[in-house]
Amino acid sequence: MKACLICIVLAAGPVSARAESVPEKSADTGVPLADIKRFSQVFQAVRDNYVDAMTDRQIMQAGLRGLLLDIDPHSSYLDAEQARHFDDLSDGGYAGIGIESDERDPSRIRVVAPFDGTPAQRAGLRAGDYITAINGRPVDNDDDRASPDRLRGKPGSRVVLTVERPGIAAPFELSIVRETIALQSVKARWLEPGYAYFRISAFQGDTGLEFRRQWQALQESAGEAATRGVLVDLRSNPGGLINAAVEVADEFLSDVPIVSTRGRNALSDTRYFAKPGERFAGVPVVLLIDAGSASASEILAGAMQDNKRATIVGSRSFGKGSVQNVFRLDNGDAFKLTTALYYTPGGRSIQAEGIVPDKLLRGTGRAKPTEMDLPKHIKAGSDTGTEAEPGVVLTGDAYIDQALSVLKQVNARTTESRPKAAGFAIDSVTLFLSN
Repeated sequence: MKACLICIVLAAGPVSARAESVPEKSADTGVPLADIKRFSQVFQAVRDNYVDAMTDRQIMQAGLRGLLLDIDPHSSYLDAEQARHFDDLSDGGYAGIGIESDERDPSRIRVVAPFDGTPAQRAGLRAGDYITAINGRPVDNDDDRASPDRLRGKPGSRVVLTVERPGIAAPFELSIVRETIALQSVKARWLEPGYAYFRISAFQGDTGLEFRRQWQALQESAGEAATRGVLVDLRSNPGGLINAAVEVADEFLSDVPIVSTRGRNALSDTRYFAKPGERFAGVPVVLLIDAGSASASEILAGAMQDNKRATIVGSRSFGKGSVQNVFRLDNGDAFKLTTALYYTPGGRSIQAEGIVPDKLLRGTGRAKPTEMDLPKHIKAGSDTGTEAEPGVVLTGDAYIDQALSVLKQVNARTTESRPKAAGFAIDSVTLFLSN
């Protein structure tokens, strides 16, 4: 890559707090002394008068959580245990049910997406579901909220979830047996002779390497058979690390921009490029997305779409176009802070807009809440939303069959357009189908 690779999640080193005398005036630093005094007054009132006794640490953590909660939907405070869980998710291994979740709402846990092959997926938990109780205890139970890993537990232990699903009137229960979750972010197989299928469920630290390993295995199984097309399935992929998305994009692109990030701090301004040469030169590509495709998934889809390297099919994506850095604190706690927005090679910000497919596939499910539906979401551009249909979650193999049909059509048109002269090679061809 022409630019060094960084993660969506960056460790900024320990950020330590230190007690020092505060000057009467703070013009140089801009510290709002009057507001700090008011915070101190509120702190003292909570400590002395709240109905339940709270430690100074509990009050301070509540204040820090509230500070980040009020900024945007993706900035958040993580205590030490939550920070370790976050690292486990990025590394792809932990013990639990196997979901990407949003726990910002104290009354319920929103399922961003279940991971492929996990107990949660097998039990029928879906993207957009809400967990309102765990083992009969409401999610907002004060005693349980003290534990950030309520859904995790020993392998073999059972947890019963009370679930609310949009479009279904009454809540229902799901009984799930926890397992050791060793996430394999990439799986691959031949759909038909010559047509390769890659399922990418998340973008982890080893996703790029695993993609290459899976492709090598496919090639060994195919022998001398030519590759006629590649289908990449990004449905309900909640994202992950930006460098993993860049690595995968680089397999399909050659010497072109992939993504850029822009923020207030100059260190947040980064451009990523594909290196010269590509693994799938001349092979038509289709990407399958839906309303659960977010963040790093949208980076890959946007790069392929703007560089006219793939036909994007499916449903409008989630629209998370922001970058979070993780800052580590000296006590093991951490906080995620939105520091930049990312932009596709064509200069588009998909924040609160999403990626609109070149070819829409009709879904039977209800529209899934998107970035624009989240309170305090960051506005980009007009923030009025596109005129495209709202995205829906596309589940089941029927959509793979539809995407394969589109891929075959693209391949047929590509074959027809190839020059007949011997020795002439085409580096990359993509033909878009009209909606």
